[in-house]
Amino acid sequence: MATIASRPVPSKPVLTETFWEADGAALWVKRAVLVVLGIVALAISAKIKVPVWPSPVAISLGTFAVLTIGAAYGPRLGLVTMLGWMLVGVLGFDVFQSSSAEKYGLTYMMGATGGYLVGYVLATLALGVAARRGWDRSVGGMALALLIGNALIYVPGLLWLNHLVEAGLFDAAKYASPWSQTLAWGLTPFVIGDAIKLALAALLVPGLWTLVGKARV
Repeated sequence: MATIASRPVPSKPVLTETFWEADGAALWVKRAVLVVLGIVALAISAKIKVPVWPSPVAISLGTFAVLTIGAAYGPRLGLVTMLGWMLVGVLGFDVFQSSSAEKYGLTYMMGATGGYLVGYVLATLALGVAARRGWDRSVGGMALALLIGNALIYVPGLLWLNHLVEAGLFDAAKYASPWSQTLAWGLTPFVIGDAIKLALAALLVPGLWTLVGKARV
């Protein structure tokens, strides 16, 4: 009985591959520049908080930057950029959302946001793979990729946060269970803000592809 070999899904270029075409040493220079720019963008966006009604908390642009860089850079370059940003944080630089002169480096990364940082890596890879499949070229495809990426941020984030709650942060006087406290701290205040950020990213990246297409006509 003959077997039908599955055809590999063709890999499509990501946004950062549509400009500054280079090869050889010039390609490595381009990649290095993109990584540095990505690290700077992640560090700056992590510190930007915008109050938006009706979100109960100010919206941080950190997640928006993580997801858009994943889509624009692709999985490999996006991963290198994400790990580079975290390495800068490990070295003690104030590049994370709530890090400070008093709380930084591994001490900060092992705290309540540690799981979300792991999720950032997973989300970057997911958005990069989705972009290689062309999902980022339509609003619907980009929206689906963003929902998957956002879920990948929250799963390890909430699991780690719940571990810390159960390990000693649980407030039985205010919450019915450790998980109810975890969700109240790490999910529900951010749902509205995340919806706004995902909507903006779902429009931005396909919009950039439209501009790229028009520029090549």
